[in-house]
Amino acid sequence: MIATVVEFGARCGVRALCTSLGLAPATYYRAMRRTVLAPIAAPRRPSPRALSAHEQEAVLAVLHDEHFVDCAPAQVYATLLDEGTYLCAERTMYRMLAAHAEVRERRAQRRHPQYAAPELLATGPNQLWSWDITKLKGPTTWSYYYLYVILDVFSRYVVGWMLAPRESAAHAEHLIATCCAREGIARDQLTLHADRGAAMTSKAVAYLLADLGVTKTHSRPPVSNDNPYSEAQFKTLKYRPDFPARFGSIEDARAHCTAFFIWYNTVHRHSALGLHTPHDVHSGLAPLRRAHRAAVLTAAYLAHPERFVQHPPVPALLPTTAWINPPKLPPTTT
Repeated sequence: MIATVVEFGARCGVRALCTSLGLAPATYYRAMRRTVLAPIAAPRRPSPRALSAHEQEAVLAVLHDEHFVDCAPAQVYATLLDEGTYLCAERTMYRMLAAHAEVRERRAQRRHPQYAAPELLATGPNQLWSWDITKLKGPTTWSYYYLYVILDVFSRYVVGWMLAPRESAAHAEHLIATCCAREGIARDQLTLHADRGAAMTSKAVAYLLADLGVTKTHSRPPVSNDNPYSEAQFKTLKYRPDFPARFGSIEDARAHCTAFFIWYNTVHRHSALGLHTPHDVHSGLAPLRRAHRAAVLTAAYLAHPERFVQHPPVPALLPTTAWINPPKLPPTTT
């Protein structure tokens, strides 16, 4: 490329070339000095103070000696000085070992395991639940109430919740057992997903889930996106206009949560559910609601078809699947 530019400049003139490229002539000459006109750098000569090849072999032989093979270069350097021998500097020993790939980390450091992303699928209610715990501020600084919530991933229906003054595995165990009994969960029917909090990973909860025949999964540490449904539900709770900065008492917090979860399950139209309520999707009423909406839209279209330019209106589709970390599709080749 540079040779072509130089040839064009020699044939047509530097000024014409710079005018056609929109460059200043000084830019052209500066580039030429850095590339074509710059002298080729001579290979770097070894320092006269460097060890000869024979001396380097002698140092490596000492470092590989049985007496020094497990010693750091600083120990070798000091021992040789005590014996009246000087071969080279301590830093030179390090450089020689590094050049031969003989320097490595010797500490038994902890190796973090590679956690695979949980890929969980629900095609109907009571197949996949997500649960988590969030803190609600109490009346004074550093006072909190702990809200336990179990959410059905497919229908977004809150199947159970509990408010307690502290976080414990016993509370979680009681809530999970109550929800499974209320929903009539059979063995090998349900997967319960949570993050890696102390209550979620406790032995009491693990033993309960094993007795109930419920499969448990956990998020990757510290990946909050592996539990998105519970996080989104907590955001809906805390971003409501009537959510207070602090609760005066645990009874006050329970009253607020009771009203919220009734609204959330039976009134809140969820965008991911085709603008149906979690209760309608969880109980199987959503197809009837959608058919009614379709009849209303059809009547509106028949009354004024000119108002619908593109196509007749149809209600939003109902969900068919709900994923936590859907599998990534392989890249397509063109």
